[in-house]
Amino acid sequence: MQLHQDYNEFLQRDTEIVAIGPEKADKFESYWQEHQLQFHGLPDDKNSVLKLYGQEVNLFKLGRMPAQMLVDKNGVLRYVHYGHSMKDIPENQEMLDLIDSIT
Repeated sequence: MQLHQDYNEFLQRDTEIVAIGPEKADKFESYWQEHQLQFHGLPDDKNSVLKLYGQEVNLFKLGRMPAQMLVDKNGVLRYVHYGHSMKDIPENQEMLDLIDSIT
């Protein structure tokens, strides 16, 4: 996961990362442990969070399309990017610059 690479940069900006995935809890937990991810992960196998935030599902591309969102400490959605493929994800530096610009 690309966010893991710069996790400390996000922490220095007082920013928490929460990754939400379509797997069941046991599979999700195994992935987290296997890759030793430091940030939070939330399994969403019933797609409840996906529906809440309007994340797209494309069966031709084998499931959920990527989405990145930035929510401030007041719960206000400050940025959202809905990707069209797994290659369409903002780079970490773009997200860090965005955080810097709104704080």
